[in-house]
Amino acid sequence: MAEEHTVEAKLLPKTVDTQTPLTGAAKLRRLLAEKDKIVVCPGVYDGFTARLALKAGFECLYMTGAGTTMSRLGMADLGLATLNDMRDNAGMIASLDRSIPVIADADTGYGGPLQVGRTVTQYLTAGIAALHLEDQVLTKRCGHLSHKQLVPEETYLARIRAAVNARAQSPTDDILIIARTDALASLGFETAIARLKKALAVGADVAFLEGLTCRSEAERACRELAPSPVLLNMAHGGVTPTWSVEEARRMGFRVVIFPSLALNQVYKSVSSAFETLRGEGVVSYDREGGGDPSLREIFGVCGLEDAIRFDRDAGGDMYSDGV
Repeated sequence: MAEEHTVEAKLLPKTVDTQTPLTGAAKLRRLLAEKDKIVVCPGVYDGFTARLALKAGFECLYMTGAGTTMSRLGMADLGLATLNDMRDNAGMIASLDRSIPVIADADTGYGGPLQVGRTVTQYLTAGIAALHLEDQVLTKRCGHLSHKQLVPEETYLARIRAAVNARAQSPTDDILIIARTDALASLGFETAIARLKKALAVGADVAFLEGLTCRSEAERACRELAPSPVLLNMAHGGVTPTWSVEEARRMGFRVVIFPSLALNQVYKSVSSAFETLRGEGVVSYDREGGGDPSLREIFGVCGLEDAIRFDRDAGGDMYSDGV
């Protein structure tokens, strides 16, 4: 009887812990609720860049769609990545540290209202804290390229409504919905702001005006969309001027993403290393001077010690002699 009781006890639901850590979405909502705070999100596109951002101590990450498309498909950001590509990558990044919110690109939602609802549900299940949906056509392109084509306003709002409705169907999970418009370049400031106001009215949490080109419009957008949080896309090499985090905060932005940060650095440094190897047949390694990391140090960024500890605590001896 005692053994049966023990087995039954193991099958009972876990006791609710009042100190359970916040979900990514709950933590992001708390960050946005802090007055005068701006949430800074470095752009990451794979497990390694995400690990580096976590090591640097950022409190929120941004999964870039352009980076995902280039790293997973080897293609330019021209709407080629599918829901599966984006969800799988975002979910993997979010799984590395559940205490750190991940904001992820969700393009157009990958179809009509039903497809948008499925996208939101799958991102939510994957543990993504927030996603952004835009008003480009399905055959979209990077927001900092020219000649973007937009869907009618009602089609855009249907995407946002579908996202809000899909979220409402989950009684326990949460995800923030960021409404993005690319209308500024072709339809002008007034139309773009009108689209965002309507998106917020139907349930979006954050506004995202893509392709800003001057400070006056940036400041005006934050004023007109207040009190809703506004996101700034600081895509270096794009059409938006370079502003610091503090400048963005003073303009009124509550979130700033740097989607091309890792991409730019990898392009420059790795291209240089490849050119050196191709031209000189050798790549110098500064082991003694401490300028270059060891492989163990690199593995350490990606959880080497945690993996060894997990194996040991479970009774394994795979790494008992070290690595």
